[in-house]
Amino acid sequence: MSVVNLNSVDLTFQIRKDARLKDILLKQTNKQGQSQQINALSNLNLTINAGERVGIIGHNGAGKSSLLKLIAGIYPPTGGNVHVDGSIACLFELATGFEMEATGWDNIYLRGLMLGEHPKSIKNKTQEIADFSGLGEYLNVPVKYYSSGMFMRLAFSISTAIKPDILLLDEVIAAGDAAFLEKAEKRMKELMGSVKILVFVTHSMKSLKDFCNKCIWLDKGQIRMIGGTEEVSQAYLQAMLPNSK
Repeated sequence: MSVVNLNSVDLTFQIRKDARLKDILLKQTNKQGQSQQINALSNLNLTINAGERVGIIGHNGAGKSSLLKLIAGIYPPTGGNVHVDGSIACLFELATGFEMEATGWDNIYLRGLMLGEHPKSIKNKTQEIADFSGLGEYLNVPVKYYSSGMFMRLAFSISTAIKPDILLLDEVIAAGDAAFLEKAEKRMKELMGSVKILVFVTHSMKSLKDFCNKCIWLDKGQIRMIGGTEEVSQAYLQAMLPNSK
């Protein structure tokens, strides 16, 4: 059974602060600079079970994207334990894992393998991915020559062709040009409805209520509130806009 479990999880980054030339000359710091600690997530305890569609809300810098990357295994926790049971697809940072010197065709295969597909299964999906991307003969060209829109179309087409148990989605992604957007949105809705677990970072209260049955409000790397989408979103909006009606 698919599940995501976080037990007393911390995520801390050590950021090196380079010394200023003036400080070095005045001998107020050393040439190595100093290190600053940033606590992206603190003491998170969370369980997401099969059937749950969880929306993650919070202001910029609250830790939403860090939480997605932690669940995906991109960031290892600096404290606590993360347990994930089920295959994962990540719809953020779509460019990760591409070989810029290779053609579109080659990258369909390579990216598919990186996302957990077996060689035979990704080969069976290759033509469908190519057709969905609409890139035609450009698939014979190394992707380093693609425009940003072409690149996103290919990345989106590959990533959404994988059928995961768990979908991690950051709404702050673009799927290429306007002509591609309509079918991309349709595919997104189908994928969001078919997975066992959805974790969805969003700033849209409408999207939250449309797609999610549970909501987590993150604030400064901690869970401030968890519950139904209506209850949590209303509390969040009242806190962010206390003078609004």
